[in-house]
Amino acid sequence: MKREIDAFISYMHEKRETSANTEAAYTRDLRKLMEYVQQHHVTSFAQVNAGQLQAYVQELEAQGRKAATISRFIASAKAFFTWQVSEGLRTDNPAKGLKAPKIEKKPPEILSEEEIARLLDQPSSHAPKELRDKAMMELLYATGIRVSELISLELDDVNLQMEYVTCRDEHKERTVPFGAKAKCALEYYLEKSRPQLVGDANCRLLFTNCSGEPMSRQGFWKIVKYYGKQAGLAGEITPHTLRHSFAAHLLGNGADLKSVQELMGHSDISTTQVYMQLSNRKIREVYKNAHPRV
Repeated sequence: MKREIDAFISYMHEKRETSANTEAAYTRDLRKLMEYVQQHHVTSFAQVNAGQLQAYVQELEAQGRKAATISRFIASAKAFFTWQVSEGLRTDNPAKGLKAPKIEKKPPEILSEEEIARLLDQPSSHAPKELRDKAMMELLYATGIRVSELISLELDDVNLQMEYVTCRDEHKERTVPFGAKAKCALEYYLEKSRPQLVGDANCRLLFTNCSGEPMSRQGFWKIVKYYGKQAGLAGEITPHTLRHSFAAHLLGNGADLKSVQELMGHSDISTTQVYMQLSNRKIREVYKNAHPRV
């Protein structure tokens, strides 16, 4: 069964040009399904039926899994069994009738400009790790790039003189500028910190973990969460919080929607419009709290 999963992932990578994150999610979902059906004495995906898939979804619900997690599994199952049919491994798609639960869309969390300043001021020592953390968070807020893009940056992707980074994936490339504070943090990191963290002179990654290995998304999430607590910020602070705040602050300070869409790498401008609503809401909150006659 594992070979079938691996063959499906190879197909998605080669034919559909899926991202590494999507492939990891497919693999995780399908392996968990494999473990579940094997517990019920099913030894081949060709034996899996619609009732077993529905029972698995119900078990995920009973475990208290989030609607987004269940919806992602259903999407994975539908894609996998559609592939099985196309490959002649079975004649029907048992996942066809699965219905995804409704996902309550919550507005993304954003920080005020003052809160961002407190967060970015937390790594303040000259220790190599803190210089790296400072550079990473400053660059993330300065550019609004995704976490996966940040940890994948290579040295050649950063132009310090012209102050921009280049982000690439399988489908496109975009250039995002950054400002003086991010440049200063990067320069200090490259001079004082990176040589101590990266032992391999051939390593081209801009940022690594403390062992000189590629940093994981989870690793950077823990870094941001730690500094959020150090700054005394309410709620769970994540790398996405910095990305969301980047967009909302640009729009709140007069940037046009189309430019922010391009900077964020959004394919649909409606995704960017959410930040316009957040920015307007934040302005109303500030007005309400500060105006003497409200």
